[in-house]
Amino acid sequence: MTNLHTAILGKPPAYRYHLLRNALETFQKNLPQLDEHEFDRVCQRADRSFHLETLALESPEASQVAVPPTQVDAAVQEIANRYPDDHDFTSDLSQNGLTPDTLRQALQRELMFSSVLGKVASRSIDINDIDVQLYYEMNRDRFMQPETRGARHILITINDEYPENSRDNALQRIRKIATQTGNNNPKQFGKLARQYSECPTAMEGGKLGIVPRGQLFPQLDAALFQMGAGQVSQPLESAIGFHLLLCEHIYPARQVALTQARPQIRALLQERAQRNCQKAWLKQLEASAPTEV
Repeated sequence: MTNLHTAILGKPPAYRYHLLRNALETFQKNLPQLDEHEFDRVCQRADRSFHLETLALESPEASQVAVPPTQVDAAVQEIANRYPDDHDFTSDLSQNGLTPDTLRQALQRELMFSSVLGKVASRSIDINDIDVQLYYEMNRDRFMQPETRGARHILITINDEYPENSRDNALQRIRKIATQTGNNNPKQFGKLARQYSECPTAMEGGKLGIVPRGQLFPQLDAALFQMGAGQVSQPLESAIGFHLLLCEHIYPARQVALTQARPQIRALLQERAQRNCQKAWLKQLEASAPTEV
């Protein structure tokens, strides 16, 4: 590929890995599959990522970290395992301007870069309880738990290959079962599900568990969230057959308490602080780097 040969001319071997990585991340394509416009975009991204990686590896922080050979071996093997055999592995590398040796060098650099960023991230501020509480108070809408329903169902499938499961027969069967449930006798529902339902949930009495909106077939979802606790639906048809639904419990929407949300918020804020610390450090490296003539 002429474009590839031009792009890697005079570049270190590890740069080729950046080309391939950015091609896969941006377009989900190998380098030979890119058109000219896509290849230009990949080159721009690779120039940037390789430049930042190089600056980081030349920093004083890089002298304080090390990547054991076993970790590099594992990274190489993880990629090799995606291929049926070594021939396919090396052939694909070759098409992208790489060899097993240059791939190993590139992965060692990448792991070093990650280790350096990890060291930089450790300098970020620690998140305290006040930070957590402020985030919670300012983002209360993010900690609303929507209404859910506890539900069971009975399914009679539609399958024209079996006479008893033709649409008409399936409908008659579900209607007959419905007469045995009734709103006044929901406790019978689990027993009837074990006896008649053709869904694997029959073994648990038709139990669907705690169901949020949008999880079931649209017809079932609409019906379930209009039912009262203890109510059994009329026969409902979905893409797979006829259903009876039991709404066992209604769990209203509620605000998640700060005590419950605290670990999630702390992790989010800590990750954000670390990421900002890394960005600031990389920006400072770029600013202090010698300008190329």
